[in-house]
Amino acid sequence: MKLNHVNLSVPEVEVTAAFFEEHFGMRRVAERAGMIAVMLDESATVLTLSNFYKDSEVAYPRGFHVGFLQDSREEVDAMFVRLQAAGFAHDRPRTVHGTWGFYFDAPGGVQVEVSVFQGAA
Repeated sequence: MKLNHVNLSVPEVEVTAAFFEEHFGMRRVAERAGMIAVMLDESATVLTLSNFYKDSEVAYPRGFHVGFLQDSREEVDAMFVRLQAAGFAHDRPRTVHGTWGFYFDAPGGVQVEVSVFQGAA
């Protein structure tokens, strides 16, 4: 069995999609303006962003987040610098649950983790 996709409900599909394009290199492969964006990364991970009910805000449970793995600690640190410069990341990378990484809030109220397993190249 293979996970098909993860759907995140967000208030502004366009804003959140643009964020994932700019900062995570994802690309839109299908969309319906303001309602859904289907996105892919270089590993063929599918992320959908939607607002089927025209919600003006969404609330995820505490602790809910999506995680993106990097290949090295240096890549995590570089991603932090880029996201910090863009005004998104605030808390520096640190060791958490056997990984080196950080968390931040992306547009749309989605918490994102960027990390690498400790000991990775």
